[in-house]
Amino acid sequence: MGKLTLVLGGARSGKSAYVQRLAERHGGPVTFLATAAAGDDEMRARIARHRSERPPAWSTREIQHGIAAALQVDPPQAGVVLLDCVTLLVSNLLLLDGTDEPNESAVSARVEGEIGALLAFIENGEAEWIVVSNEVGLGLVPPTPLGRIYRDLLGRANCDLAARADRVIWMVAGIPVPIEGYRDTTSSSRGLSR
Repeated sequence: MGKLTLVLGGARSGKSAYVQRLAERHGGPVTFLATAAAGDDEMRARIARHRSERPPAWSTREIQHGIAAALQVDPPQAGVVLLDCVTLLVSNLLLLDGTDEPNESAVSARVEGEIGALLAFIENGEAEWIVVSNEVGLGLVPPTPLGRIYRDLLGRANCDLAARADRVIWMVAGIPVPIEGYRDTTSSSRGLSR
């Protein structure tokens, strides 16, 4: 049964550097799952910088959505699978239809299906997973419907992942703060975050 560590925090809180150190300490093979899409020059430069910061021995796969389905076809080696990040995964699913006015219930079902399939894949495997996501619910309320839908979808995804995680780490100004003692054993994670 796979293990799951969820690392949450704000933008530029040190999540990526921390999870890279965690994965390196494991000592086994590392598969890095990148969810970013290179939509513009700035994002292409970010992706290139992140690639150059990873150890060359790591296997990197770029999967914008449909992660569990892609990994069932071509499973990663047992060891560590580092998913960076759910923030962009949810954004990719939200914008999949190419509209600024998505059908909220359809997109919600898409995100829930993606996270559910990912959790099932993790639980049925042998790898140790480290999953990164941003906490976007602590700031201002987004001024657009699209932004509010995104905030809600990501918040629900984070809740579902945290409810099933073996360990949750909150990053604050580069400092990892373990969130201890929470594990809801009274029900499944489905629906808890609604």
